[in-house]
Amino acid sequence: MNTKRQLHLGAFMRPATIHTGSWRYPNSYPDANFNFKYIKKFAQYLERAKFDAFFMADHLALLNMPIDALKRSATPTSFEPFTLLSALASVTSNIGLVATGSTTYDEPFHIARRFASLDHISEGRAGWNIVTTSNPDASLNFGLDEALEHSDRYARAKEFYSVVTGLWDSWAEDAFLQDPEKGIYFDPKKFHVLGHKGKYFSVRGPLNIARPIQGWPLIVQAGSSDAGRQLAAETAEAVFTSHSDINAARSFYLDVKNRAKVIGRNPENIKILPACFVVVADTMEEAIKRRKELDGLVHLDSAIASLSIALGHDASLFDLDKPLPEVPESNASKSGRDRAIALARKDNLSVRELAQRLGGYSGAAMVGTPKTIANEMELWLESEASDGFTIMFSHLPGGLIDFCDQVIPELQRRELFRKDYQGKTLRDNLGLSRPKNQFFPE
Repeated sequence: MNTKRQLHLGAFMRPATIHTGSWRYPNSYPDANFNFKYIKKFAQYLERAKFDAFFMADHLALLNMPIDALKRSATPTSFEPFTLLSALASVTSNIGLVATGSTTYDEPFHIARRFASLDHISEGRAGWNIVTTSNPDASLNFGLDEALEHSDRYARAKEFYSVVTGLWDSWAEDAFLQDPEKGIYFDPKKFHVLGHKGKYFSVRGPLNIARPIQGWPLIVQAGSSDAGRQLAAETAEAVFTSHSDINAARSFYLDVKNRAKVIGRNPENIKILPACFVVVADTMEEAIKRRKELDGLVHLDSAIASLSIALGHDASLFDLDKPLPEVPESNASKSGRDRAIALARKDNLSVRELAQRLGGYSGAAMVGTPKTIANEMELWLESEASDGFTIMFSHLPGGLIDFCDQVIPELQRRELFRKDYQGKTLRDNLGLSRPKNQFFPE
């Protein structure tokens, strides 16, 4: 039996390809975000490759960029996550199904019920990506004139998590007797009324669905600010993050794991899976050429818009051919702003160059052959920079097929990745235990 530490891999599938120019790449599917026939094939291909999860980020508004830039993006139309993942549950058997559920613009009862339903429909493969939505345009879709402050979003998220997990524990495992002879469907002593009254929420409960197959769907957290790291340490079982280099990733990994240890959690029960943009080819030269071709398909309008989102300020007001000026903080994502500024300073980029880098994809990228990519992934794993990766494919379907057919076998040859699933649930495959019911000890 293999005891070597192995990678866990999720596939970032919304937007189906993260690179702004990928939908224009030759032989790609421009409608990959919004064509169920294609998405079903992607999920099934990923399952054959033994991926841990199909990860679907979500947005509650169009990206906040000028219309001349937005018109060049493939992101304005995509499926609502729960509808899509419920459909995918019926055409897959093992791959995890992870979706974003906003703690800023949704209600705990809704989120608890939807994810519990998805976990039952998929027979234990659901995961909740906890997101504190920062897009200011989203607030306008929910009756607010401006987004909540950063600190308020995270305080609300902590209470939100407590309510949702409490609702998931509404019913004991043996609550539903379903006894036709006695005419008793459930035991009234086996459900718990939550009765939560807090700063942000008042939720009576109980949840009107049986406890999820996994006890709780997998808890995923995506945020790299100080508040985001603390939330991850307190709540997450998988962390989606983004780093431009291995040193930053190591620092994040150590910080989150140490925070978890301080509060009494086992750090091994948190899987850190940073984003990794992959470009695969038979030779290094061909891979580098492919990346340049992809970046060349990014229009400057989109590039400037991406930089504006990252900074929380209108980058079109800057001199494009000078270094990035001092940029004050805003109510936008702090981690995104910090990464953009650090990239500009580290590589001495002009505003134009920085925008073009961000307009394609500026996070960790592995560009090369199956062997060189496997080398990098092994280094990240062995040096405790990650427990695996959330893979972002260069283009679809080609980039996904290249990774599954070429990189996965190389990882398996090195015993760095499984050849088959370890169990039926997402928790089983990640090596995570089923949470005990806080109200009904087993």
